[in-house]
Amino acid sequence: MGDESEWIKLPIDQKCEHKLWKARLNGYEEAVKLFQRIEDEKSPEWGKYLGLIKKFVTDSNAIAQLKGLEAALSFVGNAHVAGKTAGEVVSGVVTKVFNQPKARAKELGTEICLMYMEIEKAEVVQDELLKGLDNKNPKIVVACLEALRKALSEFGSKIVTLKPVVKALPKQFESREKAVRDEAKQLAVEIYRWIRDALRPPLQNINSVQLKELEEEWVKLPSSAPKQSRFLRSQQDLKAKFQQQSAQGGGESDGDDEAETVAAVDPYELLEAVEILAKMPKDFYDKIEAKKWQERKEALEAIETLTKNPKLENGDYGDLVRALKKVVGKDANVMLVALAAKCLAALASGLRKKFGTYAGQVAPTILEKFKEKKPQVVQALQEAIDAIFLTTTLQNLSEDVLSVMDNKNPSIKQQASLFLARSFRHCTQATLPKSILKPFCAALLKQVNDSAPEVRDAAFEALGTAMKVVGEKAVNPFLADLDKLKLDKIKESADKVELPGGKKGSGGGAGDKKPAAKAPAPAEAPPKSSGPPKKSQAAASSKKSFPGQFLSSCILTNKSSCVFFFFDQPEASEELASRVLPASCLQQLDSSNWKERLASMEEFQRAVETMDKVEMPCQALVRMLAKKPGWKETNFQVMQMKLRVVTLIAQRGQFSKTSASVVLDGLVDKVGDVKCGGNAKEGLTAIGEACSLPWTAEQVVSMVFAQKNPKNQAESLNWLANAMKEFGFAGINVKGFINNVKTALGATNPAIRTAAIALLGVMHLYMGAPLRIFFEDEKPALLAQIDAEIEKMKGQSPPAPVRFTRKAGADEDGDEGEEQDEDGGGGAGHDIMDLLPRTDISEKITCDLVSKIDDKNWKIRKEGLDEVAAVISEAKFITSNIGDLSLSLKGRLGDSNKMLVQQTLTILQQLAIAMGPGLKHHVKSLGIPVITVMGDIKPNLRMAALTTVQAWVEQTGMKDWLEGEDLSEELKKENPFLRQEVLSWLAEKLPTLRTVPVDLMLCVPPLYACLEDRNGDVRKKAQDALPTFMMHLGFEKMSKAAGKLKPASKDQVLAMLEKARAVMPAKPAAPAKAGGGKGSAETSRAPSGSSVSCFYSATDTHKHTSVFSLVTPLILVSLCLPSQGAAGKKPPAKGAKDEEDKTGPIFVLIPNAKEQRIKEEKQLKILKWNFMTPRDEYLEQLKTQMSTCFAKWLQDELFHFDFQRHVKAIGVMIERLESESDATISCLDLILKWFTLRFFDTNTTVLMKVLEYLKLLFTMLNRENYHLTEYEANSFVPYLILKVGESKDVVRKDVRAILTMLCKVHPASKVFPFLMEGTKSKNSKQRAECLEELGCLIEGYGMNVCQPTPAKSLKEIAIHIGDRDTSVRNAALNTVVAVYNACGDQVYKLIGNLSEKDMSMLEERIKRSAKKTAAAPSKPSATERPQREHPPNPNGTFLRKPAQEDPNKLNQQQQHHHHSESSHPSIPKEFQLDLDMIEMDQSRVCEMPDLVQHKLDELLEPIMIPEPKMHSVSPHFDDLHNSTSSTINYVISQVASGDINTSIQALAQIDEVLRQEDKAEVMSGHIDQFLIATFMQLRLIYSTHMADDRLDKKDIIKLYSCIIGNMLSLFSMESLAREASMGVLKDLMHGVITLMLDSRVEDIEDGQQLIRSVNLLVIRVLEKSDQTNMISALLVLLQDSLVTTAGPPTFSELVMKCLWRMIRFLPETIDTINLDRILLDVHNFMKVFPKEKLKQLKSDVPHRTLKTLLHTLCKLTGPKILDHLSMIENRSESELEAHLRRVVKHSGNLSGLKSDRGTEKTGLYTVRSDKIGSKENTKEGLTELYEFKQKYSDADLEPFLKYTSQFFQSYVERGLRMIESEREGKARIQTSTGTTGRRHRHCRHEQEVGSVSNNEELKPAVYYERLKILRQRQGLENTSRQQRPAISSLLSSKPPVASSTDMLHSKLSQLKESREMYQQEHNNAHSHSPTHGHTRSASPAANLDDLKKRLERIKSNRQ
Repeated sequence: MGDESEWIKLPIDQKCEHKLWKARLNGYEEAVKLFQRIEDEKSPEWGKYLGLIKKFVTDSNAIAQLKGLEAALSFVGNAHVAGKTAGEVVSGVVTKVFNQPKARAKELGTEICLMYMEIEKAEVVQDELLKGLDNKNPKIVVACLEALRKALSEFGSKIVTLKPVVKALPKQFESREKAVRDEAKQLAVEIYRWIRDALRPPLQNINSVQLKELEEEWVKLPSSAPKQSRFLRSQQDLKAKFQQQSAQGGGESDGDDEAETVAAVDPYELLEAVEILAKMPKDFYDKIEAKKWQERKEALEAIETLTKNPKLENGDYGDLVRALKKVVGKDANVMLVALAAKCLAALASGLRKKFGTYAGQVAPTILEKFKEKKPQVVQALQEAIDAIFLTTTLQNLSEDVLSVMDNKNPSIKQQASLFLARSFRHCTQATLPKSILKPFCAALLKQVNDSAPEVRDAAFEALGTAMKVVGEKAVNPFLADLDKLKLDKIKESADKVELPGGKKGSGGGAGDKKPAAKAPAPAEAPPKSSGPPKKSQAAASSKKSFPGQFLSSCILTNKSSCVFFFFDQPEASEELASRVLPASCLQQLDSSNWKERLASMEEFQRAVETMDKVEMPCQALVRMLAKKPGWKETNFQVMQMKLRVVTLIAQRGQFSKTSASVVLDGLVDKVGDVKCGGNAKEGLTAIGEACSLPWTAEQVVSMVFAQKNPKNQAESLNWLANAMKEFGFAGINVKGFINNVKTALGATNPAIRTAAIALLGVMHLYMGAPLRIFFEDEKPALLAQIDAEIEKMKGQSPPAPVRFTRKAGADEDGDEGEEQDEDGGGGAGHDIMDLLPRTDISEKITCDLVSKIDDKNWKIRKEGLDEVAAVISEAKFITSNIGDLSLSLKGRLGDSNKMLVQQTLTILQQLAIAMGPGLKHHVKSLGIPVITVMGDIKPNLRMAALTTVQAWVEQTGMKDWLEGEDLSEELKKENPFLRQEVLSWLAEKLPTLRTVPVDLMLCVPPLYACLEDRNGDVRKKAQDALPTFMMHLGFEKMSKAAGKLKPASKDQVLAMLEKARAVMPAKPAAPAKAGGGKGSAETSRAPSGSSVSCFYSATDTHKHTSVFSLVTPLILVSLCLPSQGAAGKKPPAKGAKDEEDKTGPIFVLIPNAKEQRIKEEKQLKILKWNFMTPRDEYLEQLKTQMSTCFAKWLQDELFHFDFQRHVKAIGVMIERLESESDATISCLDLILKWFTLRFFDTNTTVLMKVLEYLKLLFTMLNRENYHLTEYEANSFVPYLILKVGESKDVVRKDVRAILTMLCKVHPASKVFPFLMEGTKSKNSKQRAECLEELGCLIEGYGMNVCQPTPAKSLKEIAIHIGDRDTSVRNAALNTVVAVYNACGDQVYKLIGNLSEKDMSMLEERIKRSAKKTAAAPSKPSATERPQREHPPNPNGTFLRKPAQEDPNKLNQQQQHHHHSESSHPSIPKEFQLDLDMIEMDQSRVCEMPDLVQHKLDELLEPIMIPEPKMHSVSPHFDDLHNSTSSTINYVISQVASGDINTSIQALAQIDEVLRQEDKAEVMSGHIDQFLIATFMQLRLIYSTHMADDRLDKKDIIKLYSCIIGNMLSLFSMESLAREASMGVLKDLMHGVITLMLDSRVEDIEDGQQLIRSVNLLVIRVLEKSDQTNMISALLVLLQDSLVTTAGPPTFSELVMKCLWRMIRFLPETIDTINLDRILLDVHNFMKVFPKEKLKQLKSDVPHRTLKTLLHTLCKLTGPKILDHLSMIENRSESELEAHLRRVVKHSGNLSGLKSDRGTEKTGLYTVRSDKIGSKENTKEGLTELYEFKQKYSDADLEPFLKYTSQFFQSYVERGLRMIESEREGKARIQTSTGTTGRRHRHCRHEQEVGSVSNNEELKPAVYYERLKILRQRQGLENTSRQQRPAISSLLSSKPPVASSTDMLHSKLSQLKESREMYQQEHNNAHSHSPTHGHTRSASPAANLDDLKKRLERIKSNRQ
């Protein structure tokens, strides 16, 4: 029981790992209950057990193990974090559970495995179970097989990856254990249940008896497909679906599911690839060339044996394929041909897609070989070509197949057609688009009429198969010319076709899916709904109405209620026209009186103008116009009216191509007429809008060139040129124009030639340079004219279309419209390339040439490549057939001679231009090997390879490159160069694609591998490419692919995917359709409303030839009338609604909406507003953001395509600016973003309105005291600066005004970098304006505005002095002169080195501007000068300079000095201002005249007039006292100046503030700012000034002294010192310690004194700063110093010494410090440096320091310290908590107190002895040692001193005695002097250079020391400020000047203080200034008596 009492009270987790099994058992039981009780799966309680679950399942006690398994199962099922334990737990189950004899243990183990699979860890579980199959214990193997079987049975083959299981199965059948074999058999049966026959090939090699048993078991399995019975956590929706199906008893889907399951597993995927290239006979290539056919046969048989393997390893099969191809093509022995074909078929089947590289090379040879008639050869060739087809696409083989379709040999034509028939069976509608089907159908139609019956039958079969696959509707347009008998034959063939896999094909069902906009094919059955009755009625009525029957065909479609009709009888036209035209009009149309005809036409026009669109029978009306005299009308007035009516009908009616055909001839005939030509052209344009320009233009050109009228020809060409500009070029049939244009160019009439040349110029705008190729054979004179016209068009971009086709081919069959869009309208670029005359160079690629390229001698190889380049160059444009050249060039890409590789790449670039789009056939064979070259070690080769790839992609597109595994295989190669280049290329190309092949997914695993590549550049490129992959594949697919990675890699990749998701680019928008894209769609929708065309001609297309119905015109009209009634009423209602919406507010004020947008942009959830030109995704994002806070109508106006709407919207915003100012500010970021978009518009009206609003907006913002955020400024200012370079003066003026206003709402220092960026523009006006603005900023705000630093900014500005543009040069010079006026000659240092020419220009400009400034009679005041006004002359810009003094003075910010400057224009400003100051000050000094009576004797004698520059040092203290916070900010900013004098003067001004307690509080709130500026200056000195030999080191020491003096003053005041934050203290300590360690300082005169001062400063900082911040800063600094090895080793030691000092203060400060923060910093330190890592450091001092700190904290706080760990996350994982617990636990041991005290004494003595031995800290060490002796009176120093030297011992004793005597007041002057002389090396004052005993002459320093002691006795040196000289005494360059200036400075600065205080400070300055002491010692007039008198005078004044 005693044992039990020990563990019974333990927590559950501790019980579970207890050494007693009973305790563990109890723990497991309680854990089961606990796990079932925790409801939250993400509860932190689960985390306690993460490391214990493996122990649960591997418990050594069998009883406890059972309960542990139950607990583990409960944990896995409920805990969110359980997945992390999958690997180790399942491994434990396999090794420690599956071997247990108890069945229950095995069941639980299996259940745990299945549960892990359920929580998405199937791969981990499967891997561990497969590892278990290799275990020597058969029990484990059986259990693993059983677990795999159960997993497959429950989860199915989609969750369990079958390939590795099947691979491991044959080995289990060979096991000696029957149980293993039986379980393997059951597993094989289960696998067969899921994948059926796909399992047979992998198991073919097992024992025949076992195979037979398996076959028997397989037969018994039910035929129904198995279903998943257990689901993953992510499949719960699928589970619900299955349950619903089972509940409903849905058995219909069984068949489909089975088909899917069977298709899901490919037997090929389960096979292991075999490598055969290495196994090939070594003499194969010799034998295959042998003369004896038997030897060739042996070689082929060896290959046949190797290729029988069903799956082959990928490799370079190029040589083998070439050899087999040669046998097939040229071997005379047909038996060997068949054998080689079989080998090729086996290779293609074994390699699959990887064989696609060679498909294009082999296919032409096999197709040509079909001339052989022997069945066995033909069969082998068929198998080969079919296998090859499966490795590539039909598109890639199309050119080869089409080339043999015209062959004279009927066998070749037959077999080609049969191959197409077989190939079509494997296609779908998607893989057999019309672009591929069209040329095949055209070729097959020729064969349908072939004389050979076998050719005809093969063609019928191929066409029938195509019809079966894609449907009749898709094929019928290509079969329009076939007679019914042949059409029926094709349909009969289609019915016989059976598609593989039971696919149904499209057949007739395709038409039913999309009946909306396309007319059904003629062969389809008529509609069911009352079709036949209507037909009969129509026929009957038409017969009754019109005895002379007319042909009419009508198609009725249900959706649009449209009727297509065509009349070729006059009666029909007259009947229909009479219904809509007045009778008198019709009667007078053919009158002989022209006036009657004119009146008739006027009535005709009025009728058409009032006629409803739907009621207008266009065809009938135009036929009436053609009625005699028709287009032969002789009266021009009547003719003009006719042409105008035609235009009206085409514009207002539903004008078809048939109607157009009636009138086009007449219009073309009149187009050249002087009086009627204009109307005729308008008519042609209207027809172009109605029927599309491409069709109209083709008709017009063909008609006009059939005439001989030159005027008509010229004017038609002119009309066409203008129409192209108006409509755009989309859809234009270039082929139709080229010959006609050539005819026109050859015309004798010059007007025709001129019109043709003008038309070519317009076509060149759209087609580019390739257009000229067609006319290179023209005469040189004509060619020169063409070139001149093309030259005119250079630099111009095609105008945007302003006219669009209204109906977009609605009168044609939809399929033909689509086809036209693909072929004609898709892109002129491809059309032109297709038209180029191309040469077949395959005959020139001879065997000799190929052998040259493959020769062993590199020189011969080079000759071969030279010949190839010559062949391609000579041919210019070539076909895709290049014979064996591709394989040879591929070999040269891997040539060992890099020069030949370079040459090959050049040839391939040449090939890209020459071959054009046909290049796509060679992507796999040549393109992919080029990518391999991108991994070459030589940069020039990589660059050449990339250029080649880019050239190829321009011709081929990306699709062929991304298909297959080739690209992924390249990425798998661990070549950093290759990976970098490929990923960079993909990142560039993928965002431009709208769709990609599914094979891109194969690149994802290697992409993830690149994310973890050792090479940083590869990782960077992979991260860049990640979003571009995601935009096509989607986040879900990519995250699922990451699931296969290792856990550590998976987490990292998923995090990257999340980041990539935020910046994923949007897919590019679909290209605009022919006819104007979006615009045409909008235009076509607007006029038509909801009705669709009612009247269409069935003969407008060439398809509808059969008569469907005969319908009377009355029925036609009545059918169309009802659909229009309600259509016109909706727009007015909508307009009224819009007007009502405009009454509300235009902006909605949403709280925190702007902050949310800022937050989203920072988190990369939205696109950052940063672009060169705005893209669609930015517009969509802005629209989305505006939708919540802008009125909808306003947003519609703002994003309308009409600029007038923009102007209107801005006008409303101006009106509402004042009334909705708050809402405007809340939406300000969106408003400014929208205005940035307008900056990219070219419309000046909008731009001026924008600028007007912006001026009002910034005025309002300034009035509201609103300041732009960084987010708003970054989104707006860069784009505003773009417009500062606008060519129009009025725009530039407004932009400059806005920039001026901008500086009032946004800091000028932040506007400065934007302007600097603007100076980098290519626009010279923008550069000049930006430079001018920079000059204005510097004049108005001083040098502090220059960011990041004045030096860097000035260097960039000075570059523009050498600019080519005069205005830029002047602006740059003016800006630099502005800097000169601000800081004088220092400008030359800031701008750096300039060329001699630039420097001379600058000096001249400075000289002229300086003279002009000095000679100026007066300066306009700041209030008088207009802001940003640019003067006419270059130097006049300085008239804009605000009146100010030396910019280094504090007073430059105060405006009340302007009157003093203007009152003395003739006196130099250096003297003028200082005299006024003194005069003003003396007027107020009336209380203490005796202060002036302190004559300083000889110290003042050498000083006649102070140097003028020194007067700027000390501004008036009263002025300072009255200064604002902004003045302090300015002075502090000057502290960090790169100019030493500027910084010193700023420090002097701050020092004056700090030295006066009543004024020092002004610095409160600025401490961090001041300290930051200080350590920035320290860094600048350390890195720049100390390394600059041109600088006087005395100046640097002076600057250091000023800094240290300021710091000492600051840290004397505890209230100010405590304001310093932790980060600032850390940087400050870093800078100070770095200074102490700077060896360069020690080498300088006065350097030692400086280092002593720094030491004192460090102590002061440690004492006075906030103790929490100080300790934290030191801990972080120590951590950084230990991590960074670059710094000096003593740096960390000094940091630790500071920490020790802080530890000493802890007893007094423990109540004030924030223990939580300090412990958090210690925790972070220990995370970076755990205990083990800390001990590995060279020194153990860091470890001891940390331990001492923690021990002291524990000692002072006790166990309560554990309550201060609240800021540490995961305390249980923290090493700190464990350490503190141990310290607290042992701190209760009282016996250790004495030893602790002794240790403390020892430690304290050690620290003090170290200080005494240091020359910098000797006095401090002695003082601390004295206090130590007083505290521990029983302490004996003898044991510690006995190991030191006698000199050190006597020194310590003397020092202690001296301190004792000083404290008791019994010290003697002699003792002090003697001591000082003996320890001169440790003294703080460098002036003490000897002792009295050395018989040297007494120095003034001796008296200074006496004076110091006297002052100490009188208590005059109690404050730290009195122990150092005034900082301003250090500022002079000459010692005498320093003394006099100091006195004057003191006199002027103490006007309001008491006389005694003044004298005290005055004397203190005398007694402690090192410079002053040096002056006296150096002066020969120094008189000791005078000094004594002065001392006496001081004493008397004190009394």
